[in-house]
Amino acid sequence: MTMTATAPVIAEEDRLRADLYNFLGLILSGPPDEMLLVQTAQLEGDDSPLGQAIATLSKMARVTKPKSVTSEYNRLFIGLGRGELLPYASYYMTGFLNEKPLAALRQDMTRHGLARAENVFEPEDNIASLMEMMGALIVGRFGSPASLAQQKEFFNRHIASWAGHFFGDLEGAKGSVFYTPVGTVGRIFMEIEAEAFRLG
Repeated sequence: MTMTATAPVIAEEDRLRADLYNFLGLILSGPPDEMLLVQTAQLEGDDSPLGQAIATLSKMARVTKPKSVTSEYNRLFIGLGRGELLPYASYYMTGFLNEKPLAALRQDMTRHGLARAENVFEPEDNIASLMEMMGALIVGRFGSPASLAQQKEFFNRHIASWAGHFFGDLEGAKGSVFYTPVGTVGRIFMEIEAEAFRLG
C-alpha cells in the first residue's frame, strides 16, 4: 500500500483572495509585460466597488503598451534617486527605510518558512513581496495553509497599518495612469480584508 500526499483543500473564496494578493504582488514587483497586460485586460468585475475597480483596470490594460507602463513604473517607484512613492512598510510606518518593521517581518518570515528569493535585492517589506507572502500563506505554498488566525496576525502586523494608505497614494500619484486603478483595487481589497479579519 502506498501513501499519497494529498494537496490541502482550499475554499474557493480563499483561493480567490490568494489570487488577488498574488496578482497585486506581480503587478507591483515590476512593470507588466505584454502577456500580463493581455491577462489583465481579460479580467472581469461585478457590480461591487472591487468589481468595478477591476473592470476599470481591465479597460486600462487594453489601451496600455508595455513601453508606456515601464516608464510609468520607473517614474513611480524608481526615479532618479527615488521614485514618487516608496512602497515599503518601514518607510510608511516610521518614515525611514530598513527599520523595525523590516526586522519584525524577517522574524515572522522565518517562523512561516518564507524566504527572500535569491534574485531579489529589495528589502522584504516592499508592498509586492508582502502581497505575495499573504497569497502564499493562504494557500500554503511553502507548507501548510495558514489558519485564519495566522493570516489575521500576519496581516495586522505587517500590512493593515500602511498598505491601504500606500494604495491610496498610488491611486492619487501624479505619475499614475495605469497604476491608478491598481491603487483602487488594492485600497478596496485591503478594506475588505481588514473588515473580514475584524469580524472573523
